[in-house]
Amino acid sequence: MQREGGDGRLFFRGLQNRSREKMKLRKRKSTLYLSPQESPGRRGDLLGESIYLVLFTIAFRICNCFLVQTSFVPDEYWQSLEVAHHMVFNNYGYLTWEWTERLRGYTYPLIFASIYKILHLLGKDNVQLLIWIPRLAQALLSAVADVRLYSLMKQLESHQVARWVFFCQLCSWFTWYCCTRTLTNTMETVLTIIALFYYPLEGSKSMNSVKYSSLVALAFIIRPTAVIPWMPLLLRHFLQEHRKLDLILYQFLPVGFLTLSLSLIIDRIFFGQWTLVQYNFLKFNVLQNLGTFYGSHPWHWYFTQGFPVVLGPHLPFFIHGCFLAPKRYRILLMTVLWTLLVYSMLSHKEFRFIYPVLPFCMVFCGYSLNHLKTWKKPALSFLFLSNMLLALYTGLVHQRGTLDVMTHIQELCYNNSSKSSASLFVMMPCHSTPYYSHVHYPLPMRFLQCPPDLTGKSQYLDEADIFYLNPLNWLYKEFHNDSTLPTHLIIFSVLEEDISAFLISSNYERTAVFFHTHLPEGRTGSHVYVYERKLKGKLSRR
Repeated sequence: MQREGGDGRLFFRGLQNRSREKMKLRKRKSTLYLSPQESPGRRGDLLGESIYLVLFTIAFRICNCFLVQTSFVPDEYWQSLEVAHHMVFNNYGYLTWEWTERLRGYTYPLIFASIYKILHLLGKDNVQLLIWIPRLAQALLSAVADVRLYSLMKQLESHQVARWVFFCQLCSWFTWYCCTRTLTNTMETVLTIIALFYYPLEGSKSMNSVKYSSLVALAFIIRPTAVIPWMPLLLRHFLQEHRKLDLILYQFLPVGFLTLSLSLIIDRIFFGQWTLVQYNFLKFNVLQNLGTFYGSHPWHWYFTQGFPVVLGPHLPFFIHGCFLAPKRYRILLMTVLWTLLVYSMLSHKEFRFIYPVLPFCMVFCGYSLNHLKTWKKPALSFLFLSNMLLALYTGLVHQRGTLDVMTHIQELCYNNSSKSSASLFVMMPCHSTPYYSHVHYPLPMRFLQCPPDLTGKSQYLDEADIFYLNPLNWLYKEFHNDSTLPTHLIIFSVLEEDISAFLISSNYERTAVFFHTHLPEGRTGSHVYVYERKLKGKLSRR
């Protein structure tokens, strides 16, 4: 009897075990039982994240776009929007010397040229849309990169760490200042973040060698120096890969060949001849180091000024996070240091050159915030308020005069009865203002030229340099005949006293004043002045 009872109990236990196994199998098959992180296709997802998070990020970057109304560097117009405007509306426009020397490629401007062409075909190519839609497009791409950074950190760490990294990314004053500008550095940063999402970091669940190498190759096509921060990362991937030959032959080489072919074809169409602009760019800026024509800095500048300024209030959190972050993030820290060292070897230095490694730094800042306990609220308040003040000042106040004056020129073109006879001369350091992309009218315009010397002359001076040696003398020589005088002049306030005699004798009257900066230096003044030439006998003396 006991044997039979034992057999019965074993029988029922067997049934229970089988039923549990069936239940487990059903649990595995049904997505209803998956956690939110495991579910591959949750309703309401966008870019693999909550649609509310994505929409918030997009809305945030759109606000970011409209709250940046200042100029940063000439390249945000002259190497993107001006080129795109010339590509679509080639009856008027201007290309700088870099394009005649074929140092720049058309891949990045082609994005904005496509937007311009669509607007033109729809009959909606008014000047405001030409200015803002490219920037909104760049803001959208930056929002995608922000979400990808959050998604990556959520895979590598806890949700809490991911949220702090995301907060630091959105909070960064320099990211706010740059991420909606039509700069190749901005696109390079966007592609770098998205590529990092697919890079085989330890713990990543989204690694894809073809995708990340394609994005790196595209970044290289747009800005050849984009390869600098990726050198340590590519080397690490190669060393850790077991099938090294397959990685090179079946992934890196095909991707490189296709992207380089695409670049060659695009540039062949617009240059009219086969051109490898990436080699020309590296030759000019790295091998020949001719970028020094536009200024040089000491070797330590990035460590003593550039990097601390770009990080801003995040700097102490970055340093703190470097000591806390796990060893697997050493590759990101090495990438940051490598990039700073390589750029330090070049004489010409700018803040924006190291912008692509700023998101790497946010990883360490997020780690720092996550580990703060007692001082977390004061630290968050400090980080948010200090970055907000910097972002609002640089986005709304500092260096806005050169953009505001273009609005005045637009009114001259579209709301002036005598616009057919109007002409403009910008007497500022070259490329201080945007050009036809912000006017969109065939107004005769001129500015002081500043191409570098490519012939090796020892005492070379460009037109702008010659002008500023003796502005008054230059003007009298250049405009010895009244019939050649432009109807309007744009100058910085610092120049007014030097050329006041010319302005009075030529019947120019100041008609508009725009604030530019609290920190004038060199040839840049605190205000931008517009002068209009009046007919004789109608000049009202001030």
